[in-house]
Amino acid sequence: MARGLWLISRAVGRLRPLLVQGPTRSFSASAPEQLHVCVVGSGPAGFYTADRMLKGHEGAQVDIIDRLPTPFGLVRSGVAPDHPETKIVVNQFSRVAANGRCSFFGNVTLGRDISLSELRKTYHAVVLAYGAESDRSLGIPGEDLKGIHSAREFVWWYNGHPDMCDLCPDLKNTESAVVLGQGNVALDVARILLRCKAELATTDITDYALDALRGSTIRKVYLVGRRGPVQAACTAKELREILGLKNVRICIKETDLVTTPADEEEMRNSRIQRRVYELLLKAASAHGGNNYNDQKELHFVFFRRPTRFIPAENGSTIGAVQLEKTVLKGDEVTGKQVAVGAGEFEDLKCGSCAKFKRKSPEQRIRDCHSRKRLVRGRMVKERTNWDCCNKSSLC
Repeated sequence: MARGLWLISRAVGRLRPLLVQGPTRSFSASAPEQLHVCVVGSGPAGFYTADRMLKGHEGAQVDIIDRLPTPFGLVRSGVAPDHPETKIVVNQFSRVAANGRCSFFGNVTLGRDISLSELRKTYHAVVLAYGAESDRSLGIPGEDLKGIHSAREFVWWYNGHPDMCDLCPDLKNTESAVVLGQGNVALDVARILLRCKAELATTDITDYALDALRGSTIRKVYLVGRRGPVQAACTAKELREILGLKNVRICIKETDLVTTPADEEEMRNSRIQRRVYELLLKAASAHGGNNYNDQKELHFVFFRRPTRFIPAENGSTIGAVQLEKTVLKGDEVTGKQVAVGAGEFEDLKCGSCAKFKRKSPEQRIRDCHSRKRLVRGRMVKERTNWDCCNKSSLC
């Protein structure tokens, strides 16, 4: 056991160090007391796991493998390009990778280049720290129409992920886009679509995405949520940023801002929800009236859920989203207010649609700060204020 990654590399032929350019190491079977761990996935969960292993176990060797040639996962491909402060965490990850007891091996796909059983035979422990790479279907008619993209696809596209470089979303043949969701990732996408392109040019956004956005004809973006403004899933920081975009008018229906006793109770129990609601209320008052100076528009649409994607005249691309009005009812199990259909429908025309059903990359990075330790061969979580959403499995 623990004979090292170089034994595996002879069989696989694809494992190679990318970050640490040092002397070739071999791990002798004569020193079985040294913990030798393989971490699959080089995102925040992977690097935080490696960091804790190196600090908590003297002499431990950690090998990080990833299917991509570059490390850092969602920090590189998930965080919006105009949020460089969040990407600073790569400095910490680079220090971990520079540790003489840590190596990174890219272009290695678990299940294709090497099997889990091979890893388990070679290492004392294998930690699966990779995130989800598939999309959750909404399960409604028309979801396969052209012009409908998932959060993963669209975010990976403008961040230059190799899997989505050829996505080429059509931003030229419509003036409106619908974003299903009101979390931080949804706000990221809306902000990228509406933000001044001169400002985006100063970020590390990919050249092809910037060129496509410069040619975009989208003037209106609709952020659609199943519940109300009190339950909006975004954070105050992200909301404040998008509400302050230059030359963008914020549109919110006054009737959607009316609160119920249950809403008031939620806000008393959550300072974040109260602050988000106050920001939306203030924005609705400040941006009332007509659209002047050819401003772009950001519409917050509450109490609506998608029920069908309607094709355009050509039958292959999206032309509109059918929305059902919702009302909030208390859930006896969770105690939270949930959205239920009211049986009233309306169509929202658009030429592009993005759907979001995942936690934001920045929130996932913060969640992965959750401290872990190895106890008798099991990875356990120490007491913390955060829950780790990008689950790491120890094999």
